[in-house]
Amino acid sequence: MSYCDSRFQTIRRRTVEVMVGGVGVGGGNPIRVQSMTTSDTQDVAATVKQSIALAEVGCEIVRITAPNVAAARCLKDIRRQFTAAGFGSVPLVADIHFLPSAAMEAVEHVEKVRVNPGNYADKKKFAVKEYTDADYDQELARLHESFSPLVKRSKELGRAMRIGTNHGSLSDRIMNRYGDTPLGMVESALEFLRIARSHDYHAIMLSMKSSNPKVMIQAYRLLVERMAREDMHYPLHLGVTEAGDGEDGRIKSAIGIGSLLLDGLGDTIRVSLTEDSVYEIPVARAIADKAMSLWKTPNAKVQTPNSSETDSIDPYHFSRRETSRLQLSAKCAVGPEQPPRVIVRVGAVANLTEAAKQLTAPRLKDTPAEGLLITLGSEADIAALQGTAAALDLGVEFLALELAPTLTPAALAGLLAASKGRLMLVRRFGAGETSLFKEFVALVRGHGHFLAAQIEPEQFAPYEDVLRLVGDPGLLFALPGLGDQAISAHATGAYRRLVEHLKTANSKAPIWIRNTAAAAVHGDNSFLSKLLEASFLTGGLLCDGVGDLVSIETEPDVTRATKLTYNVLQGAGARISKTEFVACPSCGRTLFDLQTTTQRIRAQTGHLKGVKIAIMGCIVNGPGEMADADFGYVGGAPGKINLYVGKNCVQYNIPQAEADARLVALIREHGKWADPEPHQLANA
Repeated sequence: MSYCDSRFQTIRRRTVEVMVGGVGVGGGNPIRVQSMTTSDTQDVAATVKQSIALAEVGCEIVRITAPNVAAARCLKDIRRQFTAAGFGSVPLVADIHFLPSAAMEAVEHVEKVRVNPGNYADKKKFAVKEYTDADYDQELARLHESFSPLVKRSKELGRAMRIGTNHGSLSDRIMNRYGDTPLGMVESALEFLRIARSHDYHAIMLSMKSSNPKVMIQAYRLLVERMAREDMHYPLHLGVTEAGDGEDGRIKSAIGIGSLLLDGLGDTIRVSLTEDSVYEIPVARAIADKAMSLWKTPNAKVQTPNSSETDSIDPYHFSRRETSRLQLSAKCAVGPEQPPRVIVRVGAVANLTEAAKQLTAPRLKDTPAEGLLITLGSEADIAALQGTAAALDLGVEFLALELAPTLTPAALAGLLAASKGRLMLVRRFGAGETSLFKEFVALVRGHGHFLAAQIEPEQFAPYEDVLRLVGDPGLLFALPGLGDQAISAHATGAYRRLVEHLKTANSKAPIWIRNTAAAAVHGDNSFLSKLLEASFLTGGLLCDGVGDLVSIETEPDVTRATKLTYNVLQGAGARISKTEFVACPSCGRTLFDLQTTTQRIRAQTGHLKGVKIAIMGCIVNGPGEMADADFGYVGGAPGKINLYVGKNCVQYNIPQAEADARLVALIREHGKWADPEPHQLANA
């Protein structure tokens, strides 16, 4: 089965099983959840205590950093004490970056070793060099000599290994030949994988981590495609590195990990939050459970748009779907060069004025709801809307009116004729309703309004010919939500099928991504569940270039729904409304308290819309991640901070007590600073 077989219904990729101690990863095993300790590894008692705390909340694999040989030796006592505490069945993993000698010590004591191919036996200097084929082959020979001892010893001891590529720490060799790209990440891992295979060692899993969900998603997909060419079926460890904290960290992780799991890719996951690592486990468990509920077996039949079509979305390169332009109001357009527009569900006409008042409050100035969605269930609702003078001047750009099936075009004509603003009619069309569809198209066009048509993919084929005839003006498309279990079973796949139907109809009509209650397949009504569902569906589609309007209708509080929508848009890189933070989770290498530092810097700089700041506990991924950020705050030594502009370190060894002020001064110096407005101070 290839990766593309799983684009419309989730079919799990077939992998070999890799045993990490007594825990199987891949094969027919469930998604394994793991995390990492944050203590100094040489503080054995503290590390054992953290390992126990992780295991007690459901962590199935515990990772511990081993930055040097002394720390690696401590893994022996950590493993012994962890086992004595009753956790002998929970495997430990040594996290290795720079030192083969540390890896050779660690492999003696724990069930698995993770190596970073960008750092292991390589030094990153950002050197620009033209590598000839002979030069490159010489480098690979050096790698073979450095990496082979660990491979051989792992094979002898029955240890597992993860080849863990990080976007932020690609070697100079890779950077010069492939660039800072998903392809470079994949080639970095394949260099090490081929060495392992040359020794007939196969207890391997791989990861392609990045702080950018788009890059991470593309890299994993490309890795699977490249491995499939060589008939390789190793398990995947999924994670968005440096995801950050709070709602933002959970959204970024869910977008990256969830998108891939819905594509059938992934066997073990870690949610990397800048928080106490025990808080990672419930989020990871929820992500895994949601994905596994949708998995089909490798032999399941895949329902494609039709027998002659394939998925036209490029899974390896981001390209936003081309759409026609809709001018929803004087200030709000949908289409080329426009960000996805935000719609918030209000529900009843009676709630409209109060909801609009909340959504136009100064504190939501940076995150405006452009459209309000209300339900019109009867002609009485139409009359009530017409009788609400404020309904036509609410401070939002347009009203979306979800129509009951009983409301005819004739019943709506008066409302559309009298409206001073643009209205969007939202109507579901089923089998045999193509003539009614044409009536509604004529109605909205006759009065200068819009129609959001909701048509199930299975019923769309007859509408393709109609759509060719009527064209795109005034039209956009969404999918039915409530009560439709076929769509909620794999909403992402259903939207992909909608894209294909529109393509077949030669339509560039915009697409509205609706997150509705039907998507909550587990009946879990928690805010975390709503956040994950929205991240899976909206975030995943946006990372594939699909989506022009977005609504998260599972959250009834209009203010919270608006903020959640903007946070998902920001997590997917689709619409930036605040400062972007790249913040790594703590580990034993961290040189300052990441949680309090991140919160402190966020309080001072969180109003800088469009500015990206990386907060890194150590140098492991620091320089590489700086290349994707405007400014960086990196631990250089105990109590000392290095400040970066892009990938370049511009200030070294600043006392931490001075570092915050120096960072703000650096932002000012580069013209990126703006004083916060009153509403931004209130939000902080």
